[in-house]
Amino acid sequence: MRVIAVNPGSSSVKLAVVEEGERTLQNVTCDPSAEAVEGPLKGLAAQWRLDAVGVRFVHGGRCREPLLLDEQERSRLAELTWMAPLHQPLSLALADLAARTFQLPVVACFDTAFHAQLPEAAARYALPRAWTKEYGLRRYGFHGLSCAYAQRRTADLLAAASEELQLVCCHIGAGVSVTAIKDRRSVDTSMGFTPLEGTVMSTRSGSVDPGLLLHLLGTGVTDTAGMNETLERSSGLAGMTGTSGDLRKVLALRAAADPDATLAVDVYLHRLRREIAAAAASLGRLDALVLTGGVAEHEPDLMGELLSDLGVLGIHVEQAALRASGDRVVSPLGASPRVLMLAAREELEIARQAELVVLRAQVPATSDFRP
Repeated sequence: MRVIAVNPGSSSVKLAVVEEGERTLQNVTCDPSAEAVEGPLKGLAAQWRLDAVGVRFVHGGRCREPLLLDEQERSRLAELTWMAPLHQPLSLALADLAARTFQLPVVACFDTAFHAQLPEAAARYALPRAWTKEYGLRRYGFHGLSCAYAQRRTADLLAAASEELQLVCCHIGAGVSVTAIKDRRSVDTSMGFTPLEGTVMSTRSGSVDPGLLLHLLGTGVTDTAGMNETLERSSGLAGMTGTSGDLRKVLALRAAADPDATLAVDVYLHRLRREIAAAAASLGRLDALVLTGGVAEHEPDLMGELLSDLGVLGIHVEQAALRASGDRVVSPLGASPRVLMLAAREELEIARQAELVVLRAQVPATSDFRP
């Protein structure tokens, strides 16, 4: 089966034609808008015979699995937009575009689904139970598609059964999250009700004392709309340095001895190490630490800095392996825990999930192209 995987991110949209959930036949990267994607999507439709479309959605609410997108489900996902304002609107627009372009089933694949079975102790907020029950207040977690692929790929590289591995998976891109995985499922994760919780990110603040936010609101520094905009788009590395939050720019400024950039990177790494240690504490043992995502893949020196101060977890790496390329183990032979660097291949997980949904539903599919 051939699936076109549509993966909207904060800085780009990645399209991939994937065969049998394992082999990528073609990749296209577009600007993050439906208008920019329309031409390339139609080009792929004209070039390949396709069986389904899989679209990544950051937030699926309490959904535990991918599902066929219909009007009812689309409306439900639209209601979750405020919980993932950087991503959900674009995913909806791209799903609509795919439905107009193809006569194919469109499958919604959720980042939150991987975390849907979080233990209650990890999912529950210490808020009044009337609130949590009435308003669905819980920790949802994100980057689940990346985690799902990473745990399977880790098992392959270590020649181990995935259900036997206990690992910490760090997705480090513009968004950053840390997830503890046991028995092939998430048992703890750094992001929460929204992707704002957790470690410092490119433009997101990560966790902030709620009392501080109440103080800013109460003294009139900003209102709720301004607070949301600031925490989502003007905080993190961007807020600390006065830049766009692009890590490459921040690292260049640090290399030029800019004090704000130097402190920002220190905060970024400190908070990430703290989340890694917290995730490890949710496991019975730590078999592997996995680093994936664009930053993990393209900034090996920074990852070396991150790992060098994790000796308390028994983390050791080989510098030559750290600077190599491809999916690889970077810890010394025989070391435990193992440390791996993996490319984020969310498109393979999206395609795999879409294929399973279509086969299960036995939906008739035709690749007739609608110009």
